[in-house]
Amino acid sequence: MHKSLLVLCTLAAAFALAPHDADAAGRVKARGATQNAEGGVTAGRASAARGPNGGGAVRARGVKTDGQGNGQAASGSAVRGPNGGTAARAGTSTWNADGSAQHQSGAQWNGQNGSGSSEGGFVRTADGSVSGGRTTHATGAQGGSYDADTQYANGNLDRNVDATGQNGNSYQSTVTGNKNDGYTRTTTCYDAGGNVVPCKP
Repeated sequence: MHKSLLVLCTLAAAFALAPHDADAAGRVKARGATQNAEGGVTAGRASAARGPNGGGAVRARGVKTDGQGNGQAASGSAVRGPNGGTAARAGTSTWNADGSAQHQSGAQWNGQNGSGSSEGGFVRTADGSVSGGRTTHATGAQGGSYDADTQYANGNLDRNVDATGQNGNSYQSTVTGNKNDGYTRTTTCYDAGGNVVPCKP
C-alpha cells in the first residue's frame, strides 16, 4: 500500500508543480519536485502519447528520499498498438542507508502472436547477500506455452523451464549450482504422447 501511495503522490506532485505541454502529435508531459518533511525530495514525472492510428503509450515515475540515505522509487508504463496489442510494466524499489535494498517488478503483454507475464525481484541485505527470483509465463496464439521459474539465494541458482509446442511436444530443463562448484543442467524432451525422445540441438 505504501508503494502505491508513493506513486500516486509523486505523480500528483508532478502534475501540480509543472504546466502541461501538449502538441499536435497528441503528447503531454509533466514533471515536478519538492522538498518533503523528511528532509529529502519527492519528485515525479509522467508522459502520455497517442498515435494517429489508435496506438498510445503512457509512462510515469516517482521518487522519494529522506536525506538520510533512504529512498523509494516506483515506475510504470503501458502501451497499446494500432492493432490492439497491449503491454504494461511496473516496478518498485527501496534502498536504505545501511546498504540494504529491494526491488520488485512485473510485466504483461497481449498481442496477435500470444500473451504472457513476468514478475520477480530481489532483496539485498545490509551485509551484501542477495536473493531473489523471477517467474515468466507465455502462451502462443497458435498454441504452445512457456513457463520459467528462476530462484537465486546465497550464491545458488535454481532455474526450471517447461515449454510445450503447438504440436504437443514438450521440453523440460533444470539448471542448479553456483559459480564456485559449477552448474548442472538436466534436459528432457517428450513427444505429444508423453514419451521421452532425443532433444534436438
